[in-house]
Amino acid sequence: MFLHNTKMMYTVRVDQPDPAFAKLLLEQFGGPNGELAAAMRYFLQGWNEPDGRRRSMLLDIATEELSHLEMVAQTLTLLLRGSPSELVDQVEGTYLGELLDGKMPDSAALALGSGANVLGGGGARLTDSQGAPFTAAYIDTIGEPTADLRSDIAAEARAKLVYERLIKLTDDNGAKDTLNFLMTREIAHQKMFEAALAAIEPNFPPGTLPGNEKLGHAYIADSGDFGESGKNGAGNAEGFNLAEANSSWRFILDDKPTQHASEQEVL
Repeated sequence: MFLHNTKMMYTVRVDQPDPAFAKLLLEQFGGPNGELAAAMRYFLQGWNEPDGRRRSMLLDIATEELSHLEMVAQTLTLLLRGSPSELVDQVEGTYLGELLDGKMPDSAALALGSGANVLGGGGARLTDSQGAPFTAAYIDTIGEPTADLRSDIAAEARAKLVYERLIKLTDDNGAKDTLNFLMTREIAHQKMFEAALAAIEPNFPPGTLPGNEKLGHAYIADSGDFGESGKNGAGNAEGFNLAEANSSWRFILDDKPTQHASEQEVL
């Protein structure tokens, strides 16, 4: 059961119309790192999650993401409302400017049917900032909690960065305040998912099969200057040194990968 509270989660305001920025903000409405993709990802994981605590967290966050989607839609509407035609024309040309001002016949049908109108006739539309339609391909759930939680952490990090970049692209203090709220909630969600992952012991490697012990600890230095001996040249172990110095996982350097290559030829 879903109930819709007509109160916004956070007060949304903009200081002035800005259709160019509205087009960029569509990224967080219908884009791969946007609020709809996040909500669908976490709902799907939550509905399939047998653990009660993780299911509760996933559904809480998924529902909050829908509130964020509503906030982004409201921001888009405010950025477009009352926009002078000359401002809109800077984004999409005279056609869109006249469409948003209601000067074209059958404007509603044109707004829904025109691929050129990425602003959806004066409001939110399920596309990213480039007009690419929303797709279920954005939902990268695989059905294993430790893998999905790591993906969720990365998804929240990406969303945080998109909001951060959007904040830097506008001078509108009202829009900045709204986006700062949304950006900060991405940080909170990231830490929630980290806590959920830490509660699973052991949580690595994902799945049930442990893999080959030797291969699992091998660091194969296969990008570098290989001489006649087949050994990676001096100074090409930086990646190994980075991994070895910053992980409790014990790595073994393999700097002669060509010596144990398969004899099978590429077809």
